[in-house]
Amino acid sequence: MKVNMSQFIHRSFLMLLSLLALSLAGCATPDYKAVMAPPGSDDGGLNTVARLHIGDTVTVGFDGPPDPIQPHEEIIKEDGSITLPDVGRVKAAGKTSGELQDAIHELYVPHYYTHLTVTVKTGDRVFYVRGEVKGPGRQIYAGQITVTKAVTSAGDFTDFANRRNVILTRANGQRFKLDCVKILDGEAPDPGVYPGDQIEVKRRRL
Repeated sequence: MKVNMSQFIHRSFLMLLSLLALSLAGCATPDYKAVMAPPGSDDGGLNTVARLHIGDTVTVGFDGPPDPIQPHEEIIKEDGSITLPDVGRVKAAGKTSGELQDAIHELYVPHYYTHLTVTVKTGDRVFYVRGEVKGPGRQIYAGQITVTKAVTSAGDFTDFANRRNVILTRANGQRFKLDCVKILDGEAPDPGVYPGDQIEVKRRRL
């Protein structure tokens, strides 16, 4: 069958335009289900204060063996895990400190040690607010907080802030563009902020 190259190119161009239009339509609003979900958590958002998140620093202590084991300190990786000697990868995100202690204990006892006490401690949990806020920088994560409240804790928006262009970057690399005008007007949900997250308020065009 003879191919009409002109028709083929025309159809391909129309298909490309259709795909581009669908892609742009999908980017018009953020995926609210994704942005509202706590990163690395399987509990649907319950007990988010007590549970560990990607970006948290945890220190695992070991006590009991005849030969002392040095504490292990690590930032919870993007896949939600930490890596421990002998046992390897351990899922940490989504667990409480006590649950992580129990999980680590089961991996070591009785496979490697007869008696072992495991302790899990967390370091300062922080997030960052940058850009057009009056007090940009590192913020201590003291408990549940939303994007707009995080901006307020950083001194609030400057006069040059573009409140419709606020970028929330999760510790696992997910990025969401938020419209804080809609959020403050109650037209859009106010996403939670978690340890390791970054909020960047863009500058508006003058």
